[in-house]
Amino acid sequence: MFPDTERFRPFPWLLVVLTFASGLVDAASFLGLGHVFVANMTGNVVFCGLALAGAAGLSTAGSLTALSAFFFGAAAAGRWRRGAGTVPFRPLVVVQAVLLAAALVAHQAGASRYPVLVLMGTAMGLQNAVAHRLAVPDLTTTVLTRSLTGLAADHWGAPSLRRLLSALTLLLGALTGGLVLLHAGLGWALALTVAAPATVAAAHFAYERRGGGAGPA
Repeated sequence: MFPDTERFRPFPWLLVVLTFASGLVDAASFLGLGHVFVANMTGNVVFCGLALAGAAGLSTAGSLTALSAFFFGAAAAGRWRRGAGTVPFRPLVVVQAVLLAAALVAHQAGASRYPVLVLMGTAMGLQNAVAHRLAVPDLTTTVLTRSLTGLAADHWGAPSLRRLLSALTLLLGALTGGLVLLHAGLGWALALTVAAPATVAAAHFAYERRGGGAGPA
């Protein structure tokens, strides 16, 4: 499925897991934190416009909080990368897991939605900055519009499989997050969001321990 991305090993499969995480976190934030996305910033920009127009059930403050936190997380990841000279993949994913764990703790402690949104939005800004820098084709972990356009417009091949896998993975993440939140509560959904990047960090560590190398700079 990834024959033309060999130089990116093991990142394609790890980014697939992070795509699943994006579905999880957006399901948790949209259904549990007042119709706000923390991974899909395109949706938040639209929500801001609709909220300003007076649409019911949407919050300009909530969307702007998530947007600001996401921007901060992406900027921090970019600054960290420039200081390191390479993509510090595992450290950033570990920080992402810690931020999502802090969001879970904040929710369980009875915090308002805004601290939770800030922590989740920052975590997803980190994730998207890492995916942006790695630039594995068709695996942005969040935005699917271009991938779906390519799936429809281009000839079938390995890129088509990646695009389809990315879309299905995001769908599965949202489905899983929605089912867990609706049947077990927001706390369990947030716990799943922690598990995904933690698993990615552990898998990357195991790969490097086997001598696989750190991947592209």
